[in-house]
Amino acid sequence: MLQAGWLRGDAVLALLLATRVVAAFEPITVGIAIGAASAITGYLTYNDIYCRFAECCREERPLNASALKLDLEEKLFGQHLATEVILKALTGFKNNKNPKKPLTLSLHGWAGTGKNFVSQIVAENLHPKGLKSNFVHLFVSTLHFPHEQKIKLFTDQLQKWIRGNVSACANSVFIFDEMDKLHPGIIDAIKPFLDYYEQVDGVSYRKAIFIFLSNAGGDLITKTALDFWRAGRKREDIHLKDLEPVLSVGVFNNKHSGLWHSGLIDKNLIDYFIPFLPLEYRHVKMCVRAEMRARGSAVDEDIVSSVADEMTLFPKDEKIYSDKGCKTVQSRLDFH
Repeated sequence: MLQAGWLRGDAVLALLLATRVVAAFEPITVGIAIGAASAITGYLTYNDIYCRFAECCREERPLNASALKLDLEEKLFGQHLATEVILKALTGFKNNKNPKKPLTLSLHGWAGTGKNFVSQIVAENLHPKGLKSNFVHLFVSTLHFPHEQKIKLFTDQLQKWIRGNVSACANSVFIFDEMDKLHPGIIDAIKPFLDYYEQVDGVSYRKAIFIFLSNAGGDLITKTALDFWRAGRKREDIHLKDLEPVLSVGVFNNKHSGLWHSGLIDKNLIDYFIPFLPLEYRHVKMCVRAEMRARGSAVDEDIVSSVADEMTLFPKDEKIYSDKGCKTVQSRLDFH
């Protein structure tokens, strides 16, 4: 019996290796090899083996909330609100077996405060390949929708793209960067997929996730943070209730926000407005240390201080916040 077990294991290994070799060439051959492996083992399904060598959409894959929490706490600096809200929002949504609508998050704040970085962290925790996953779709308004005269074409293409990809993977993730530069027509094209419909043209979007990134509202967020600082209160004392109502109204009434008088806000289709606070000098130093570790370098506090000192701080008198957040840390570190 032991020898038979070895033989079966050897056969499976050989077939798996064969599968891996032919995977790049011809799907039918892959299917035959996988089917043979399944027949020999008696317990490995087609999907079990196929998904070891190709990315699969596993709707039943649970969110590892502890891993997400650790990523946010260790990699995102100075953003206690974003960390708290994103963790709760994603955990609650993924634990809900029958959500009534897709999860829609709108991230707001100045450049360099961590919005793109957070979307990357979220993507990696939902799909192992992160932004490289076939089930994560990143759109940059100035890159993908650059010409206003082609809006009709863009909206048709976008709707088909979303429909096709959600049909293939119900828990697809769609990230829209530079929402404040997005034409209102594009936003209108997204709206049907975010609503409380059970299905749209035979497709359910209720398990998908939409993430919007925008600089709009950065001034309102900074004003609140500055008011707390001037009152001698810690930034950690700022709660979502101090910012979310002001942020949603401010973005709704801002002609340059991308969400000006948008039905997404009017119909409460955005689940959370998540503010990203301006980063202080100490947070910039944290970013420099993290980048040095990521490069495999020993942390040199002299270099850390030197890079942080190169940042321009505002307001002019108090000099509290970095005007570019941590956005230029990587390029500046190259000179040291």
